[in-house]
Amino acid sequence: MLSSILVALCVSAHQSGYGQCGGKGWRGATACASGYTCTRSSVYFSHCLPTTGVNIAGFDFGCGTDGSDTIADAAPPLASLGGADGAAQMSHFVKDDNLNIFRLPVGWQYLVGGTLGGPLDSANFAKYDQLVQACLATGASCIIDIHNYARWNGGIIGQGGPTNDQFTDLWRQLATKYGNTSNIIFGLMNEPHDVDITQWASTVQAAVTAIRKAGATTQIILLPGNDYTSAGAFVPNGSAAALAKVTNLDGSTTNLVFDVHQYLDSDKSGTNAECVTNNTADAFTPLATWLRANNRQALNTETGGGNVASCEKYLCEQLDYLNANSDVYLGYLGWAAGSFSTSYVLSEVPTGNDTSMKDTALVKACIAR
Repeated sequence: MLSSILVALCVSAHQSGYGQCGGKGWRGATACASGYTCTRSSVYFSHCLPTTGVNIAGFDFGCGTDGSDTIADAAPPLASLGGADGAAQMSHFVKDDNLNIFRLPVGWQYLVGGTLGGPLDSANFAKYDQLVQACLATGASCIIDIHNYARWNGGIIGQGGPTNDQFTDLWRQLATKYGNTSNIIFGLMNEPHDVDITQWASTVQAAVTAIRKAGATTQIILLPGNDYTSAGAFVPNGSAAALAKVTNLDGSTTNLVFDVHQYLDSDKSGTNAECVTNNTADAFTPLATWLRANNRQALNTETGGGNVASCEKYLCEQLDYLNANSDVYLGYLGWAAGSFSTSYVLSEVPTGNDTSMKDTALVKACIAR
């Protein structure tokens, strides 16, 4: 569970990578060396692995950067619903690649059946929950990710569009559903952009308050910034300073983790096959300096590139840097598997059937550890 991983990252390192760090009867070191986290394999065995995962996309299909969501375009990544077998993908990633965290994007409109401020749509939520339960069944941590870019049909939350109350009611309902599940992580919003960061921080505070009041008092909540929550822009654009003021009900910042994204192509958009940078000098090193100075941590929930040699080089370098700075970076997730076609430029969709799956070149080179 990432909540226990968080604790492991905050103590002195002892066990080497891939060494045993827990399990029934274990009396040895329980903390891991820099770049690794103590990951449960069974009741008898836990070992030090990178905090690494993949996005399982599909329920977010139809979401636009303007916050629109064509619900009919959702492509549930579940064989039981006639789609891609996301459950088998996650099982493969855990068993064969030692991954331990998945992000599960979904459209806000999909969850509430298109009714702003309304209750969870029972049919749609039940379908999404099938993916959540399949994730939980692997033993991995599972991120609930609302994929609406801080918007609903063009209007910015708390800034002329949906009210903070309408947004926080969504999170109140989700926190009520999953508040007793320790390895659920709440990803408040995918990639806000062109927002007033001070007002956005107030919206984030309202959502955190709603989640904690609903009884989800211990789970990690991911706080996203402006400019598509770019790691490189997080400090310069004021996101870090504004979101640092967000607190839990008791005034603490425990398990309030910054949510950052960073792609490696020429315009950092994640739309091009080739990679040109490892992002360490201009993004992750400056952010790490700020995080250490302010005693905070971040999780890189989207990164990736094409299945080409340049991305194998630069992504591996980037992920090695994050592992080596695990005091402030809790880990990373590649974009993306799930319902994407294997021809998608950033595809991380494994091929084969549920008993024998083969990873893409980039996953094999950099993400599977």
